[in-house]
Amino acid sequence: MPVLAFYKCLADDTRLKILLLLVAHKQLCVCDLTDALQSSQPKISRHLADLRKCKLVEAERRGKWMYYHLHPRLPDWAKTVLFTTEASHQSYLEEANRNLTNASATNCQDT
Repeated sequence: MPVLAFYKCLADDTRLKILLLLVAHKQLCVCDLTDALQSSQPKISRHLADLRKCKLVEAERRGKWMYYHLHPRLPDWAKTVLFTTEASHQSYLEEANRNLTNASATNCQDT
């Protein structure tokens, strides 16, 4: 992965928060991310599509929901940047983590 492409993919508040939430929680579905970031599903999905295009995340379908995690072939240097950022800037994700905790546990289940 070219370094410039990596940083361009991070150059958006929503995309950066998605990545850092995935670092913290390992895997989240779209509905978790909409709750955490208090954003619409289309907006979150658009940013996730960008992150997939950058090969920063991978998705797995379970029922009607897509679950996302960091791409397994993400270079070690890129993982280090993301993990260090998440560990060093907890306050950046404080509201998103609170929203995620307060979200309904059944939000992502098929109905």
